[in-house]
Amino acid sequence: MILEVKDLLQPSAVTRLRECAALSNFVDGRATNPGFDQKSNLQGDPSSAIGEEVSRTVLAAFRSSRQFSDFVIPKTIAPPILARYDPAMKYGPHADSALIATPTGVLRSDVSCTVFLSEPNSYEGGELVLHFGARSVGIKLPAGAAVLYPSTTLHEVAPVRAGQRLVVITFIESHVANETDREMLFELGEVSALEGDKMHWASRMRLEVVRQNLTRRWSAS
Repeated sequence: MILEVKDLLQPSAVTRLRECAALSNFVDGRATNPGFDQKSNLQGDPSSAIGEEVSRTVLAAFRSSRQFSDFVIPKTIAPPILARYDPAMKYGPHADSALIATPTGVLRSDVSCTVFLSEPNSYEGGELVLHFGARSVGIKLPAGAAVLYPSTTLHEVAPVRAGQRLVVITFIESHVANETDREMLFELGEVSALEGDKMHWASRMRLEVVRQNLTRRWSAS
């Protein structure tokens, strides 16, 4: 399941993150995936003062987004980092690493996230392409929006033909490891939220008891 979170970042946060990108010391993105010659991009240093500000800003946005929390059920989030794609840069078809080292330990990547900082009409190409068997989905969202998708998904970034693609990326370990289980919990929450006061209170609470008990069961380690 794919989730698009509109307006994850406020316009002021987008502006500040673009300023951070302009001040960042970008390095070859292959530093985090050596030997993969289909990766051609630039990445910020998450341990720098600017990188830490970028991380804090995006993590704060995650904490403020109920949609994010309900979909991901986050346990651990890798420090978000800036990624930049100039003309002719791309990231060929690949799968994200199952285990990712972070300053606080190794996390299992269950959900991958891209937060868009460039407006879609400011660059050509550069779509995030998710491959589902014979079907592919290209995603290019407005600045401030984010897309969440299972880390098990084969995906790529199409070549940038003109302009500059600026994003923030991160990976999340969920309390609920199984993708299907997370999707069912999310759908139960959405039904409860959409029905709201139209649902009899007792029925709504019974639904919530089921959702919370399933979360307990599926998050047990």
